Amino acid sequence: MIDETRQDTGAPAEEPRPADAEVVEDAEVVEEPEGSEQAAVEADLDALLSETKRERDEYLTLAQRARADFDNFRKRAAREAADAERRGKAGVARDLVPVVDNLERALLSAGVNPEGPDTEEVEASTQEVSAEQALTQGVALVYRELREALARAGVESYDPRGERFDPTWHEALSTRPAEPGSGLESGVVAETLQKGYRLDGQVLRPARVVVVG
Repeated sequence: MIDETRQDTGAPAEEPRPADAEVVEDAEVVEEPEGSEQAAVEADLDALLSETKRERDEYLTLAQRARADFDNFRKRAAREAADAERRGKAGVARDLVPVVDNLERALLSAGVNPEGPDTEEVEASTQEVSAEQALTQGVALVYRELREALARAGVESYDPRGERFDPTWHEALSTRPAEPGSGLESGVVAETLQKGYRLDGQVLRPARVVVVG
């Protein structure tokens, strides 16, 4: 017999639910507050910024250290170059000083004052000169040019006659008693046997002198 009260709606028939099945109510969806997500992003940005600043400081420190090392290297190289140049000039000057002495002695033996005016050179323009006079003039010319070249290099001679003896600049070869009326006191240079030479304030050769005892 067919139950005429049941109407076919076309929907599938609901399956019977087991007796021990749990009834799941609609679960409540818990959404994370927007403020918490923003705080996390800001924390990440702060961490990234801190790391970037740390790296920046490290690179800056390395750059400053490299620059300081380069400046020190440049100063050291310049100082070593200056020292090498000074040593080179001093070595050449020491070799040339005896040459100057020999030329000066040659002029003195010929009766020419190396430090005075060359009168013979003036006379040569008005009269013929002998071979000896020409040789003397040539020696005087070489002497003057050599002295000028040394002066341009910073080498200067000094004659301490009348000055107080200073072992830094002078070498005493002998002493003599004070002569009456000379006006020289004890410890004063009475005579210069050989002039001294210095380069930029440093002694190349001390002046060899006679000191009043």
